[in-house]
Amino acid sequence: MKYNKKRFIYLISPSRINNLFFDDLHDVLKSNKVSFFQLRLKKESFKKKFTIGKKIKKICKKFDVKFLINDDVLLAKKLNADGCHLGQKDMDIFDAKKIIGNKIIGITCHNSITLVKRATANKANYLALGAFNFSKTKKVRYKATINLLKKVRKITKVQIVAIGGINSNNYKKLLLNKANFLAISGYIWNNKKLKPIEAIKKLK
Repeated sequence: MKYNKKRFIYLISPSRINNLFFDDLHDVLKSNKVSFFQLRLKKESFKKKFTIGKKIKKICKKFDVKFLINDDVLLAKKLNADGCHLGQKDMDIFDAKKIIGNKIIGITCHNSITLVKRATANKANYLALGAFNFSKTKKVRYKATINLLKKVRKITKVQIVAIGGINSNNYKKLLLNKANFLAISGYIWNNKKLKPIEAIKKLK
């Protein structure tokens, strides 16, 4: 996982994807600010996710963006994605590695130093911490603070993805406190004032 300061965005898909989405995704990735794109569809069938995933993978490849799958290790394998993201209730990281081999695997650590230490010991490629702010995309059950970010930074060199309600007003504070990447979804895809390409331009 190479870290590029300009490409600090870890972009997560909207929960529903229509045909207009692919053009928007193309424009957003062209901005050269995104390092990762995560396909996160909770309500679609495996077949539908596979069809959508194939289109997205092509766009990601064009702009050298790593393509990750949320939760579904078997889908990640079938799509030959760059990796997958695992929540605490998803497949164990060792089982995931048996299926997809030496690919990127990120782990949700909420706001827990214990989970951070476990994920680090299990050789996760990145740690997702949050939620740092109120989020409309996902119900906030775990609240993370800048203080937590500083503590985690002291105990591990593993890259950190900050999540939760990140937008153009609050993103800089997380970068200044050594978050490597910012997971963003709603601010780009469900922004009532700005189109996706306008929204991403505000993140400098």
